[in-house]
Amino acid sequence: MYPLLFRTILTRLDPEFAHHLGALVIRAAGVEPVASVVRRFTSPASDQRVKALGLDFPSPFGVAAGFDKNVTMGRGLGALGFGHVEVGTVTALPQPGNPKPRLFRLVADRAVINRMGFNNDGAAAAAAKLRRLRRSRTRPVIGVNIGKSRVVAVEDATTDYVRSAKMLAPLADYLVVNVSSPNTPGLRGLQAVETLRPLLTAVRDAAGDTPLLVKIAPDLDDAEVRDITRLAVDAGLSGIIATNTTIERTGLRTDAATVEAAGTGGLSGAPLKARATAVLRLVREAVPAEFVVISAGGVETAEDVRERLAAGATLVQGYTGFLYRGPLWARQINRGLARAR
Repeated sequence: MYPLLFRTILTRLDPEFAHHLGALVIRAAGVEPVASVVRRFTSPASDQRVKALGLDFPSPFGVAAGFDKNVTMGRGLGALGFGHVEVGTVTALPQPGNPKPRLFRLVADRAVINRMGFNNDGAAAAAAKLRRLRRSRTRPVIGVNIGKSRVVAVEDATTDYVRSAKMLAPLADYLVVNVSSPNTPGLRGLQAVETLRPLLTAVRDAAGDTPLLVKIAPDLDDAEVRDITRLAVDAGLSGIIATNTTIERTGLRTDAATVEAAGTGGLSGAPLKARATAVLRLVREAVPAEFVVISAGGVETAEDVRERLAAGATLVQGYTGFLYRGPLWARQINRGLARAR
């Protein structure tokens, strides 16, 4: 049913507008008594629980950052069967993001190009919503992904991240430093070890007891992945998220003119699968067994999730698959994982 609806209606809508419409449905799914009914059909099996970061995840599969930028869908996404929701990316200062249009479907590739630019209401607004969300007994695990405010100079990035961490870490189940989005000028340069070390150390100290992770790009070469992985372990972080979106455009099925018209931005979805899995393996080989590795990029089916877990992922995240699978996506994943046991 959803694929037919997608082909006939949703593909004719602006992708960002369609996302906002979907958000209304998701929020409704989190309101009682609707949420209780929905959970009867979507909740993961009890044997899918994962203990990591000192937390109990009801399922290894969760929502990646970028889907719920302003902390408005946590209860609904939990009701739909996701084991955790990573909100954000949140910046210390509110910002509108890049000019529209900034989100593009590549249907032939089951992919999306986005150059959203961390559009969000800022850390103070996110903190207020997180306080309300934490009062919900049925909420999923909530991670908070933080990034650099666009108006802040790169050389002042550490101060900006620390400001967000101080406001949000006490309200987060875990915190993520995002230095890998391609849509904020200069951000990916923060992945250089000499720059990243003091940033992570400062945010770690600001985060206190809240587990801290760093999210890395798939476009790093293997040596850079290993260097950042060693740094994350040495700095006392709790984990790494591998990976963010890619700036690569090779091997796409979508015609070149359509891809060129979409322009710059991060590519997510199926084309990212191979590199995301390769980076996952590189990270897992270099870290202790208890170090958490969350795999994201090109995940759409239960088999994809199983492959990432077998390759060493502690948890798995998805985003783009929601567009192509619809609101019962997490249920499909959870049921597929249960059948494989």
